[in-house]
Amino acid sequence: MKLIIATIKPFKLEEVREALTGIGVRGMMVTEIKGFGSQSGHTEIYRGAEYAVNFVPKIKLEIVVSSSMTDQVIETIKTTAQTGKIGDGKIFVLDVQQAVRVRTGETDADAL
Repeated sequence: MKLIIATIKPFKLEEVREALTGIGVRGMMVTEIKGFGSQSGHTEIYRGAEYAVNFVPKIKLEIVVSSSMTDQVIETIKTTAQTGKIGDGKIFVLDVQQAVRVRTGETDADAL
């Protein structure tokens, strides 16, 4: 099993969710985050005063899938979330040692 952590632009969330559901992803965790990378923030004007926004709003997706689905999920996120502009996000993949469904006690692939 693999844990896929992806950061995407907030307005792409629904489109990515629909695409992942379409390929058989049955669940994910979504968190609103702030961060910076190459984008390095930007400046905005609020009530006539200019100020720096050093952390840019993003969405973090956490998805656990079977190892066989990993490449398909990565490709789906990559193509769906891409705008071609700086700040499109990142995808990280980690190994998952164990998964347990709390309600039933099912483990590993059965728990997904």
